[in-house]
Amino acid sequence: MTTAILDANEAVASVAYRLNEVLAIYPITPASPMGEWCDEWAVRGRKNLWGQVPIIAEMQSEGGAIGAIHGALTAGALGTTFTASQGLLLMIPNLYKIAGELTPFVLHVAARTVATHALSIFCDHSDVMACRQTGFALLASGTVQEAQDFAAIAEAATLGSRVPFLHFFDGFRTSHEITDVAPLPDDVLRELAEPRLIEAHRERGLGPDHPSIRGTAQNPDVFFQAREAQNPCYEACPGVVSRVMQRFFELTGRRYAPLVYTGHPEARHVIVAMGSGAVCAEQTARYLAARGERVGVVRVALYRPFASADFVLTLPKTVEGVAVLDRTKEPGAVGEPLYLDVVAALVEQGRAPLPRIVGGRYGLSSKEFTPSMVRAVFEELARPEPKRHFSVGIVDDVGGQSLPLGPSLEILPDGTYQAMFYGLGSDGTVGANKNSIKIIGEVTGQHVQAYFVYDSKKAGAVTVSHLRFGAEPIHAPYLIGNADFVGCHQFDFVERIDVLERARHGAVFLLNSPFPAQDVWEHLPLELQRRIRELSVRLFVIDAYRVAREAGLGRRINTVMQTCFFAISGVVPEQAAPAEIKRAIESSYGKKGGEIVRRNLDAVDRTLEFLQEVPVPDHERGAPRPPPVSAAAPEFVQRVTAAMIAGKGDLLPVSAFAPDGTWPTGTAQWEKRNLATEIPVWDQGVCIQCNKCALFCPHAAIRAKVYDPAELDRAPAGFQSMTWKAADFRGKAYTIQVAPEDCTGCQLCVEVCPGRDKANPRHKALRMEPARERRDAERERYAFFLSLPDPEREKVHLDVKGSQLLRPLFEYSGACPGCGETPYIKLLTQLFGDRMLVANATGCSSIYGGNLPTTPYTTDENGRGPSWSNSLFEDNAEF
Repeated sequence: MTTAILDANEAVASVAYRLNEVLAIYPITPASPMGEWCDEWAVRGRKNLWGQVPIIAEMQSEGGAIGAIHGALTAGALGTTFTASQGLLLMIPNLYKIAGELTPFVLHVAARTVATHALSIFCDHSDVMACRQTGFALLASGTVQEAQDFAAIAEAATLGSRVPFLHFFDGFRTSHEITDVAPLPDDVLRELAEPRLIEAHRERGLGPDHPSIRGTAQNPDVFFQAREAQNPCYEACPGVVSRVMQRFFELTGRRYAPLVYTGHPEARHVIVAMGSGAVCAEQTARYLAARGERVGVVRVALYRPFASADFVLTLPKTVEGVAVLDRTKEPGAVGEPLYLDVVAALVEQGRAPLPRIVGGRYGLSSKEFTPSMVRAVFEELARPEPKRHFSVGIVDDVGGQSLPLGPSLEILPDGTYQAMFYGLGSDGTVGANKNSIKIIGEVTGQHVQAYFVYDSKKAGAVTVSHLRFGAEPIHAPYLIGNADFVGCHQFDFVERIDVLERARHGAVFLLNSPFPAQDVWEHLPLELQRRIRELSVRLFVIDAYRVAREAGLGRRINTVMQTCFFAISGVVPEQAAPAEIKRAIESSYGKKGGEIVRRNLDAVDRTLEFLQEVPVPDHERGAPRPPPVSAAAPEFVQRVTAAMIAGKGDLLPVSAFAPDGTWPTGTAQWEKRNLATEIPVWDQGVCIQCNKCALFCPHAAIRAKVYDPAELDRAPAGFQSMTWKAADFRGKAYTIQVAPEDCTGCQLCVEVCPGRDKANPRHKALRMEPARERRDAERERYAFFLSLPDPEREKVHLDVKGSQLLRPLFEYSGACPGCGETPYIKLLTQLFGDRMLVANATGCSSIYGGNLPTTPYTTDENGRGPSWSNSLFEDNAEF
């Protein structure tokens, strides 16, 4: 069977592109790639099933996109669009119109959390559940394969039923998961898209050859009756979907149904769910049922219209308890949406005896949902008096509604290989692993899965790649818990993250280390040394930055680390791996020119010279891992922020959080990310005191200050200063100082520095030097620098030079290194920070300005500073 290795966004976009004529798009995470793929294909001239290049129109908003599609559909064209979250909510008025006019149409949604007390770009079903009364059929995919197949099934079903479909799959969890799928060829799509139904749709389109009026204004005498006239279409819709799914089975051999039961044939306890969470529940139920437990799962694919009679028939007659799981929360409701429908179906259909029915919430904002959580739900159902409503996956110490979890449950097929990679946003780790999983799938023919965990920051954030592959199909929509291989691509991570937390006994650990094999052990934190010895981990090291630098790749170490992974793991035959990596390099970097390709190829050839295995000593000797934040941090930072910085935010209980989403400012100062491999060093003998370095620094990580020379009596060793030359503070001492743990190494300060040694013009007042060698000393000097009193504001000239003597109240943000926006915000806070209220539009400024775990807006010595909030992207001016 032919397979392709791709994610759900690409798979769905391929079907939607081939089956439609008009695509109106507007980007929103995580649905954007669907529109981007279609746009790229149109530019290349790729044709749809009818030999045409579809019209691709990028609109001014989500409301504009659905308005354009409504117009195209009304004229008889075949059209589609893609969206998520607030973007979907902005389409709701048009969804009512499209459904009210019984217009065939499929809207594809990468389901995502709707902003409430906070923005979240991650997955739950709060957006699609807001659409359940629009009249759209709701069809849920749980895997990448299903997302592709259901995209086609929805297109056929909407033409056959005239009911428009909202086809959704879990954002990021499914939309961005890369796996092997059986692609749908054009001839299958042609068989599904019946010409007579397409022609009927065209004939209903408005046109002067057969004039009609649609969308009239109706009065009380007729509106109600006309609304009820649609009932037969909705009653017939589940049957239409079933027939299309049967036809799909005949064409492809893949069997689907609107409702599917999995598990013990005489189950006593059953979970009802949809989406990727239902896939996890299914696999767990299979595992438990094979061991004699009478459990099962009903997976709901067609949620609207809800087929009550079919649902009751799907449940085994032996069922005593039903737990309905919703990936959304509706405050104030009797229960969440799917729960209410299941209760209504069982009561209305007269199921007797009526099983015990409970409802649970899981997985909000992509919170993990694992086999152990599924088992906890089954265990709760088996209690004499289970919780009527519960949550799973969190600790609710306020309402007491959460379920306790037992030990981790591993249900994957034997022989499944699992690998994790810790990288830095923009260092190429994720891109390399996307190539790796494709290489493994194509060369070995194994089933593969790749999933990538980002936080909502961009460059400079930690990324974790989860790769699985094996001889059996992989249906595991959750993170790796027992890794065979762990790669850590940044040495500083070992000092603040437990990178072997998810490693299994006998795992392999690959570390990018600036220290050679014979010295690296003494530089590892004591906890990591202990973990390596307890788990009998094999340790390999390479100085990837040296290899990349010597190959002309700068800080891009992805090619080096990828080559090491293949060499150590042996997952691809030793002779084939280098050639396949080089082929992937030529494909990935060909557009960037032959020189970039050549440098990457050179890195592949040189990597194995530097890769070394470290014999694990029989002793543990070193310093313990430093705490996530300083002991001087406020109580809230110690209790809550520190746990989030350490990657333990999942363990925080409900009581840790303010119910209205309010957070303190000034917390970024406690998160020491140590991103820079090199930091600027100041030479006061060349400095011309222009302060441009401080002005341009995106992170307020290099600063200028004037102060009384007497303060230098308490300065630490090596603290540099010079005399201020201008008249305003003549005679004062002056210092440029870097924050070594907050600098990102972007080098903008060096680039803009005009101070040069006349005898050697290449020598500037700032130069970059290795960070690790200077970090401890500069940390002490920076602490002293911050303790120096700020100058009196009324004496400061408000120009480029003088403004940088004022304290910034925006510091150490999560913006990308070298960001061009944040220096302006920083300057604004220097001038007006103690009087600022910020109404922020969603976008980069919300991610570096209000993203957890830490926030960069801070306060002055009087406790005054900017207050910040955002509403939504589309209403910022009004807000």
